[in-house]
Amino acid sequence: MIKKLAVCAILVGLAVPGPVSAKTMLRCGRELVTTGDYQAEVYDKCGQPESIETHSEYVSQATNARIHSRNFSSGIGQQRIREIKVEEWIYNFGRRHLMHYLRFENGRLTYIESLGRGN
Repeated sequence: MIKKLAVCAILVGLAVPGPVSAKTMLRCGRELVTTGDYQAEVYDKCGQPESIETHSEYVSQATNARIHSRNFSSGIGQQRIREIKVEEWIYNFGRRHLMHYLRFENGRLTYIESLGRGN
């Protein structure tokens, strides 16, 4: 009997997600925001975030450029650097709700994460 209770407790513990989880949508009151939304849409639906941090990230992409001349043809691998403008927003909807981290890349919502309880 005790062994069955211990197994059930472990299974329930595994089934209940922890306070931190990634997701693709967030409810703001009666509104719903999803990854892919623009910053202005999220702001209109959720209001002013508690904090905003802005920075740029640079991503290197390999390209295959070809050089052609009369007697010569060759492929040359090149690196192209691309800038991504990142904004990270934190929403704190109060003690009874979870806080949320939102990441925007070039103005589009790309990531939503639930944090711990608000204050």
